[in-house]
Amino acid sequence: MDPISGITARLSAIESRVKAGPSPSGGQFGDLLRAELASRNNNGVLGYSATGETPGGSLASAYANLGLTQPSVATSGLTPALRLEPGQYPSLTPPADLVPYGNGKVPAEALTALSVPGHSLYAPAANAFEKMVAAAKADGVTIGVTDSYRPLAVQERLAKEKGLYSQGGLAATPGTSNHGWGLALDLDLDDSAQAWMRAHAPDYGFVEDVPREPWHWTYRPAY
Repeated sequence: MDPISGITARLSAIESRVKAGPSPSGGQFGDLLRAELASRNNNGVLGYSATGETPGGSLASAYANLGLTQPSVATSGLTPALRLEPGQYPSLTPPADLVPYGNGKVPAEALTALSVPGHSLYAPAANAFEKMVAAAKADGVTIGVTDSYRPLAVQERLAKEKGLYSQGGLAATPGTSNHGWGLALDLDLDDSAQAWMRAHAPDYGFVEDVPREPWHWTYRPAY
């Protein structure tokens, strides 16, 4: 079987598995696509570039076959995110270089300060965020920041004040928040800014991934 036929067969198999199973309540589509992309890259069958071009097949067809919308790439060097609905994204794997510190225990020197005073993120997320803010500004849109990296002590305080999300509140269990890895932001957005984010933020790797929290955006590059 030639490489392209093999890829097509694998995509068809994944599509069948998804359609045959129950309606996904989590990130099943994203999990399957990312596993497929990782497998192809590891096997050297397709070498995906930041533009989505491949030497042996079409990334667009991979998304289409899985019923997903392919993210566009607005700026060179950025990794886009999958466009799923809030609540459909899988759990994040924390950055390997931050894991030794622990969630909410990352020192300031291991993070990158944002242009918004008092806020910081994991370096790749910070870089993507600054480019996103610049693009929004060029479109006449202002993106404000109310929270970014969240130390463990702050996670614990918010859990007491706002209640746990799993119990109807708005706070993650302390020590599990994506804020604690410098991967999540709470943004101050008016209606136009919210619309701009929903249209363009995935191009920069950021997604609205938590139901009931339209202000919460997480850096989730797809591959």
